[in-house]
Amino acid sequence: MPATATIALTPQQTQAMTAALHRYQEHLGVRGYRPQGMATAARYIGDFIAWATERGISHPAQVSRAVLERYQRFLYHYRKRNGEPLSIASRRCKLVPLRGFFRWLTKQGQIPANPAADLELPRKLKRLPRVVLTANEVERVMAAVELGAPLAWRDRAMLEVLYATGIRRMELACLELGDVDAERCVMLIREGKGGKDRMIPLGERALYWLQQYLALGRPALAWNEQEKTLFLSHEGKPLSALWLSTVIARRVDAACLSKRGGCHLFRHTMATLMLEGGADIRFIQAMLGHAEISTTQIYTEVAIRQLQQVHARTHPGASRRVRGDGVNAAGSAQTSTDMPAPQAEAENAVANLLEALEDEADEES
Repeated sequence: MPATATIALTPQQTQAMTAALHRYQEHLGVRGYRPQGMATAARYIGDFIAWATERGISHPAQVSRAVLERYQRFLYHYRKRNGEPLSIASRRCKLVPLRGFFRWLTKQGQIPANPAADLELPRKLKRLPRVVLTANEVERVMAAVELGAPLAWRDRAMLEVLYATGIRRMELACLELGDVDAERCVMLIREGKGGKDRMIPLGERALYWLQQYLALGRPALAWNEQEKTLFLSHEGKPLSALWLSTVIARRVDAACLSKRGGCHLFRHTMATLMLEGGADIRFIQAMLGHAEISTTQIYTEVAIRQLQQVHARTHPGASRRVRGDGVNAAGSAQTSTDMPAPQAEAENAVANLLEALEDEADEES
């Protein structure tokens, strides 16, 4: 017998799943989830509710393990507008919130058992990076920005910050004037992914271009003196994350490379170039704001001064002067004594880092 035929619903129950989602959002808010995380969970759970409603499933009690497996098959066969299937990471992103939703419903006594308790997620695959830029290609992107107009100064500064720090597009969009400490050449990321703050080095080159934007670009955009957001649109308003990706992607296209990408392209490039420069994985973890790569080392173990030193030594764009491979800002070759002792299972740590970046790219798109 079909799962949808086992329970007869009254007219008042037909919107029960949507009402439950609203209560679940409130629950997440009480637990301290950020609005962005709550919105993402609601969007993915809402996708399932829309799919279920089309099939006559409107109450949580109608959802069985079989129904969720049908939804998994639907996601597997789904094709985007360009004809491509959903990536494994995208399918996982759509299913993980459902497990939390139905677990909460079970604890609340809204349903007798959790249908998602044993739901198996698609397997994560080890993948190589899809695309990263070389240091020379980054310079071509930077050089393609024709300076003069306020938006050009803004875009060059944003590109330099993305390249230097590898921050997420939402983190870039949310930067405020007070988050940049020019004297210490560091930048505060407030409430990054997971609601965590972190302090990261900016590098003298990115700081230079930020100061150029603050002097020559932002004053022409900031009609509202109360606006504290660092990067503004032509209307003087904060940039949305989606529009920010479009802006960066256009700048990459203007360089006429054989590669395309937006904000995440620079995040991945920064991590890859620092790895190639000899940076220990824990320092890159700290830069990116990744919570878990090693079970023995956490972000709080990395002092900002030490992180600045590693950034200057291993990032080809940290200094305003273009450096050759393997040469630090002072012109001396890097040696093994410059770097921390290598971690155990370093190759696995690097693979996990690159895989996490790929998953982030899928999640953003």
